Amino acid sequence: MIELNGKQYEVIENVREGFQEEAIAERYADVLKKYDYIVGDWGYSQLRLKGFYHPKHGNASYNTRIDMLDDYILEYCNFGCAFFVLKKVD
Repeated sequence: MIELNGKQYEVIENVREGFQEEAIAERYADVLKKYDYIVGDWGYSQLRLKGFYHPKHGNASYNTRIDMLDDYILEYCNFGCAFFVLKKVD
């Protein structure tokens, strides 16, 4: 469990030890609080954070649904990168 800007998140996936709490706290931006999930991926020693919605969320477009995570990892992340998924806890 991690707290970011007053919101609680649960680590639901941690691939290749991508989850690093200190780095996430440094990179977190308030715009991410509207999302149901936060995905972080590492490339060239840089952490990139992206928000995703639950598939049934009203604001969810095809590219922002968490069930499209595999496509995002394949298309936008470095091959074999370390990454993690955080789920907002209500």
